[in-house]
Amino acid sequence: MNGLDRIVQEWIDKLLTRMGCSDDLASSTDRWIILLLIVLLALLTDLIIRHIILRVARKIVSKTKASWDDILFDNTVMRRLCNIVSPILIYTLLPIAFAPGDGGANELHTLLKNFIEIYLIIAVLRFVNSFLQALFELLEHRPEWQGKPIKGLMQTGQVAASCIAAILIISILIDRSPAILLTGIGASAAVMMLIFKDSILGLVAGVQLSVNNMLKVGDWISMPSRGVDGVVEEVALTIVKVRGWDNTLQMLPPYVLISESFDNWQAMRESGGRRIKRSVNFDLTSISFLKPELEARLREGEQTAELMQAVESLTAEGKPITNLDLFVRYMTRYLEQHPRVSHNLLILVRQLQPTQWGLPVEFYCFSSNVNWVPYEQLQAEIISHVAALAPQFDLRLFQYPLSQDVKQ
Repeated sequence: MNGLDRIVQEWIDKLLTRMGCSDDLASSTDRWIILLLIVLLALLTDLIIRHIILRVARKIVSKTKASWDDILFDNTVMRRLCNIVSPILIYTLLPIAFAPGDGGANELHTLLKNFIEIYLIIAVLRFVNSFLQALFELLEHRPEWQGKPIKGLMQTGQVAASCIAAILIISILIDRSPAILLTGIGASAAVMMLIFKDSILGLVAGVQLSVNNMLKVGDWISMPSRGVDGVVEEVALTIVKVRGWDNTLQMLPPYVLISESFDNWQAMRESGGRRIKRSVNFDLTSISFLKPELEARLREGEQTAELMQAVESLTAEGKPITNLDLFVRYMTRYLEQHPRVSHNLLILVRQLQPTQWGLPVEFYCFSSNVNWVPYEQLQAEIISHVAALAPQFDLRLFQYPLSQDVKQ
């Protein structure tokens, strides 16, 4: 015994001798009284840390300008850190209550020691998990990490910590070295890989998605092969959660995004323009050179007068021009002057390969508003304008004959 052990033991022995207790009973009572005092000391230490030291630490953290310490040193992390102090103190002072050499005392000492070690491992595991969660929240607030699939890395760390804790607890219960358990796990690595296949593949996929900047929370993705089309809400270790446009939640394993192709529409959103690519088929028999009556009508039209002034040089030189050429020029000017069409991106009206359905004319431009509803409204407006204006140029749109057309 050291000096403190001897003083405590002598004091308790004198007290019990005066009470008339036998030596065996006195020795047993000594242990429990000392153990009770150790527990009370640990509880008092825990009380002091929680109500004095933690309050001072929180005040210091709240006065700093940095925001990272508010997250890392929040109540949950600090409370779980305090839970480690009491078992360490009890574990350190436990030999005072159980002197070596007594068989019964040694057995009880071993039992209590194992119990405290297991409790300490669980307390450390809870602290590590809360610290990783706080670290994840801290990284989420940083601009360079916002939307990155780092939640999977956090969950991987928590799973690894849980596995280590489980190995240590089992080694304590069976009174064997953790190295023996690790050797057994290594021998059954194939079985372990089969059990944790999704977690391992999810970890690898999460790292690849993050490093290559392929995906982040808030991106709009579509994967036709899986019927996925929506906004990414969460990227975890074993699952990617996507909210579809009909507000359904679609779940994908992360490794699917690595092994199969998918479209990420976020670059389109950031470019400031969403592509419109529509084509309309014209009846080939309605295409002709510009006739005098059509030219006169177009010069008098409110919408086409400006166009005819622009092509006066061509008609004055006698260069042949068709009604379809005029229509293409008109639609090009119409798109270039449209307020909701992006003028910084390509605008093109072109003819495609003729087919049995007529001559396709494609209208290629970009909507300045990338949101779905305005984008669809602009597409509908352009095609409706084409259908309404084509007859003014003596052009006919091609459509498959209806039953009433056949009867006529």
